[in-house]
Amino acid sequence: MKNRVKNYLTYIDGILAEDKDSGREWDKEIERHLTQIQFYQHERLVHLIVFALVAVCTVMCILAFIIKGEIVLLPLIIMLFVLLIPYCMHYYFLENSVQRMYDQYDAMVGKKEEYFSSK
Repeated sequence: MKNRVKNYLTYIDGILAEDKDSGREWDKEIERHLTQIQFYQHERLVHLIVFALVAVCTVMCILAFIIKGEIVLLPLIIMLFVLLIPYCMHYYFLENSVQRMYDQYDAMVGKKEEYFSSK
């Protein structure tokens, strides 16, 4: 997924680097871009849910370890932390990528007509 997102962002940056009068049909490109944004927003939501569940399970195991003092819970806590860190990094990547797609969308519409820009 990470490579797909990076490649797509690079592709859109390439389109945006073209001259304004390149003859590109911006309406079609904008429509395609909005579809891709929807796909990535869904992916981001799924990863947020999984990330939150792993975080809740980690906290519950830590609390159970503190309350019960069972050493058996330590390997489970370690495994959950091992999962939690990559999930956090991947969700961070997805969040930033979707935010960048919003900026690209603004730039694409700006190529077609006068439009809002956050920069």
